[in-house]
Amino acid sequence: MIAKIVKGQDFSGVVNYVLNPEKQAELLQIEGLRTKDHQSIIESFRIQAGMNSRIKSPVGHISLDFSPKDKPTLTSERMQEIADAYRKAMEIENTQYLLVRHYDKEHPHVHLVFNRVDDEGKTISDKNDRYRSEKICKELTHQFGLYFAKGKEQVNSHRLKEPDKTKYRIYEALKISLPGCKNWDELIDKLKDVQITVEFKFRGKTSEVQGVTFAMNGYSFSGSKVDRQFSFSMITAQMESNRKIELQNQRGQVQHGGNQTDVPGNYLTSLIRAIDKQNECERRKERQIVPKKAKRRKGPTM
Repeated sequence: MIAKIVKGQDFSGVVNYVLNPEKQAELLQIEGLRTKDHQSIIESFRIQAGMNSRIKSPVGHISLDFSPKDKPTLTSERMQEIADAYRKAMEIENTQYLLVRHYDKEHPHVHLVFNRVDDEGKTISDKNDRYRSEKICKELTHQFGLYFAKGKEQVNSHRLKEPDKTKYRIYEALKISLPGCKNWDELIDKLKDVQITVEFKFRGKTSEVQGVTFAMNGYSFSGSKVDRQFSFSMITAQMESNRKIELQNQRGQVQHGGNQTDVPGNYLTSLIRAIDKQNECERRKERQIVPKKAKRRKGPTM
């Protein structure tokens, strides 16, 4: 389960979109709105939004998307229950809203449209709403026993439009290339082969790298925007891990009849420790070999 949050200035477009018959729209829930027709719903939203002119974007629109794997169990009643739990956890209460299910895509999803001006003219806060939403989605996914999709692995790339289409291509390229890279030069060369360029962001006028940006097809994205695992610090940590793994593999191979054979994990650990211990002993011996200046003995005093 994931949530896509959008805010806007006018209710006309979003109401007509979510209630569009071509979307095979099913109205699941409506609160505080006149339901004669689409226009009466829009006017109801507008009148209440007029109670607080300080809010420049009174339209709240959240799409709750579920995995296709959940489709057999997601009845409209169950989706309404989940959406209610989400709405209350996000503190979207005491206000007008409507909840609509669409059947135009292969994955189940509902649209929650609400007024950010509540029934008393107060503002429904959007502070840290995306952070709060992500946390709540994870909690509800576990609570309702929903399928937990792993990042972008469940994305239907053929349905994406720009710039998301390019961002996903960068994601796939990094996913394939990074495991075999031990430094940034290697990764840059691999990405260059698929027309992806890399630029680094520096802290002020120093040489300290603060972030990384990937560009393709005229679009550019910071590493963390492509995916959290592809921020500069996370990629650097992965490269360090790749180097350590390669070193362990080199140490974990022994000559046997002219052929390289893999060493079992427990023996590998012991072997690495033995090598490190031997190297330390040799360093100590080298330090002991350095001759010390003999102390001059004093003769008997007369």
